[in-house]
Amino acid sequence: MKKKSLHLKIMVVLGIVCAVIWLFPYIYLISSSFKPGSEVVSIPAKFFPQALSIENFTGLFDRMPAVQYIFNSFLVAVCSTLIAVILGSLSSYAIQRSGTKIAVLLTIIVLCLKMIPTSSIAVPIYELITKMGLYDTKIALIIVYAAINMPFVMWIMLGFYEGIPIDIDEAACVDGASSLKTFLYIILPICKPGLATSFVFTLFLSWNEFLLALLLTSTNAKTFTVGLSEFLSAYSMDLGPMCAGALIFSLPVMVLSIFAQKFIVQGLTAGAVK
Repeated sequence: MKKKSLHLKIMVVLGIVCAVIWLFPYIYLISSSFKPGSEVVSIPAKFFPQALSIENFTGLFDRMPAVQYIFNSFLVAVCSTLIAVILGSLSSYAIQRSGTKIAVLLTIIVLCLKMIPTSSIAVPIYELITKMGLYDTKIALIIVYAAINMPFVMWIMLGFYEGIPIDIDEAACVDGASSLKTFLYIILPICKPGLATSFVFTLFLSWNEFLLALLLTSTNAKTFTVGLSEFLSAYSMDLGPMCAGALIFSLPVMVLSIFAQKFIVQGLTAGAVK
């Protein structure tokens, strides 16, 4: 018992140390957000502000339309996530339940699509969006984000569908239910943890995306990540408003993570156990 207690204490201490190391950058970000502008870039750097100031927050909203950019990010992230989850869950169900050899090939293709780096397809996407006349529109970002994140949703949902016996589908078919009704009223309720996990992670991917938003927008559809990067240029480095903006931008993610933690854990556990 003493040996187990010692091991437990060691694990707790290691967990605390890892948590502090992991949270240190974010704690420093919060501290820098409430420093006066001169203290943010002072040498030597000071961890805690000498006096609390909201100068960085007022400078952020005065120098760029932060509310509009946050709204653009929110609208694009939510809409693209909904599309990716709906289409991804439907297509992965069709692949898994097809029972043919081509299903294995399609699964491999899905995994390969997810492994393609975004930077390698950014230029072709830019050319397509420009030729379609959708440059600097929210619709373009929604379509692109949904297409890029859909393989991720399919990859997660495939694991959940594999854990559901096909006998359930056959029983529903005998009772007169169509494939669509079976999917909507029987399979999806069983896969709620998987849907929640897919939704949360896909939302995070869309919310934090920068490269494609930088290439495909200029003014009207600019997201907050792109707007925030404008405080850093070759001639100036205004880190105070950047820290304040990063703090504001990260708060929705932090809050959603806290409330969705239960569903994420359930989803990852259910997907891992067959």
